[in-house]
Amino acid sequence: MSDSFCPDCKKQTEVAFDHSAGDTVCTECGLVLEAHSVDETSEWRTFANESNDNDPVRVGGPTNPLLTDGGLSTVIAKPNGAQGEFLSSSLGRWQNRGSNPDRSLILAFRTIANMADRLGLVATIKDRANEIYKKVEDLKSIRGRNQDAILAACLYIACRQEDRPRTVKEICSVANGATKKEIGRAKEFIVKQLEVEMGQSMEMGTIHAGDFLRRFCSTLGMNNQAVKAAQEAVQRSEELDIRRSPISIAAAVIYMITQLSEDKKPLKDISLATGVAEGTIRNSYKDLYPYASRLIPNTYAKEEDLKNLCTP
Repeated sequence: MSDSFCPDCKKQTEVAFDHSAGDTVCTECGLVLEAHSVDETSEWRTFANESNDNDPVRVGGPTNPLLTDGGLSTVIAKPNGAQGEFLSSSLGRWQNRGSNPDRSLILAFRTIANMADRLGLVATIKDRANEIYKKVEDLKSIRGRNQDAILAACLYIACRQEDRPRTVKEICSVANGATKKEIGRAKEFIVKQLEVEMGQSMEMGTIHAGDFLRRFCSTLGMNNQAVKAAQEAVQRSEELDIRRSPISIAAAVIYMITQLSEDKKPLKDISLATGVAEGTIRNSYKDLYPYASRLIPNTYAKEEDLKNLCTP
């Protein structure tokens, strides 16, 4: 029950909803406040352990504007029983005879969705990656190229454009065997092709060290105080002329912050969490070390505490 204003009672009264008739009725005077309402909620909820391959849902998935038929094509399912096997073999042949122009696209979109799910990416990034792949596929210029690298590169570009960048190594970990070099080449190829098609430079978004920092800190199990200090240090590092990649700077800042905490992290663990080589972290740390007093917040470490930092 809920409250609503009744014009007969001239006040707020409790109302009851009659689901069978779709009427909203005042519980005090019986006046029908609203008739034949449309219930927009789902008919039922299907749980995985209760479905038994008998899903009662009578509607399909959402339309996909990137597919020729909008993703609303019909697929003949296999019935049960001996007679069903006969029907399946007969109808199945007709099903396979019908050429589906979007078959390769559907498989590509499915692969992108699997990679995105493994990385924990949101639906907007999946959709953007699908759009990028569709544009490149329409140009008919990816034949003969590594399909896994192309799909991984589309996902990498989508992450950049949606301001949720991932490192090439993170993308590579879910790219079904494609190497970092292959993904890098595929990314450059896609960007070049789309820039020629659009007649203008392709917006990729700017990468900042802070884009990766919180995720790296979470992987290392750092406490909130250390994470906040690292975020502030990364923001201050952008004011300095440190000619290192944002990922290397993030890794070096984490190394610096953890040295000043009780829960020190070995350089090897930081390298595994960030995907940056230990030597690269040392070199980046060497560049940041002279500015430690400007980078580390006073609330996290005092001037005398900075003497505990190891000399590069």
